[in-house]
Amino acid sequence: MKIKPLMLLPPLLFLAFAIFAAVGMFRDDGNGLPSTFIGKPAPPVTEVALQGYVGAKPEDFARGEVTLVNFWASWCPPCRAEHPRLLKLAEQGIPIIGVNFNDRAGDASAYLAEAKNPFIAVPFDPNGRSAFDWGVSAPPETFILGPDGTVLYRFIGPLVGSDYEQRFLPELQKALAAQ
Repeated sequence: MKIKPLMLLPPLLFLAFAIFAAVGMFRDDGNGLPSTFIGKPAPPVTEVALQGYVGAKPEDFARGEVTLVNFWASWCPPCRAEHPRLLKLAEQGIPIIGVNFNDRAGDASAYLAEAKNPFIAVPFDPNGRSAFDWGVSAPPETFILGPDGTVLYRFIGPLVGSDYEQRFLPELQKALAAQ
């Protein structure tokens, strides 16, 4: 019996998929994307503030204490899901700079007025330039900065559930313990 070459294609495609899946499952951090800023000073953000809020100054990134930089938008459901967590972190005394990007000023202001503001500063980046400079792929993304303004960790996605508990929280605790 002669095997036609096309008959080999499905098993070969399945084998290739299985190899890629196995390699992906056994990576060190399968959920994270590397950041070129880890271990380097935090890049600046726009100096424009959301109307009615304080903007971020360069010294806000090197406050002498661990600081979070959260990129968010009012139209983003995962950003809304993580908002209660941001409020709790702010209540615990952790300063958070909330960079609003790719959003409309009125929508962002209305959301913060309704949901409460956890941020010490709210830079407004309607064109996403600051997000681009930080390498943000989509909201929400949160960066942990050391007391000297060095980027220690990048977390992609909302600060909720087991992902928050297993990946973000240990990094935050490590940063807080080292300050």
